[in-house]
Amino acid sequence: MRRNPDFERIFRQFKRDVEREGIIREVKEKEFYEKPSQIRRRRKVRKQRRYTAR
Repeated sequence: MRRNPDFERIFRQFKRDVEREGIIREVKEKEFYEKPSQIRRRRKVRKQRRYTAR
């Protein structure tokens, strides 16, 4: 069975848009409960990486 080429193009565009918006990453982050201390630690590490990369 052959797929519609228009569908393929639209689906690729949709995947790109979803990736760009960070929707999948956000869903994965909210999939499990994360303690507030873990959230703070993760944000702190991310912030440190951002400033040490310069």
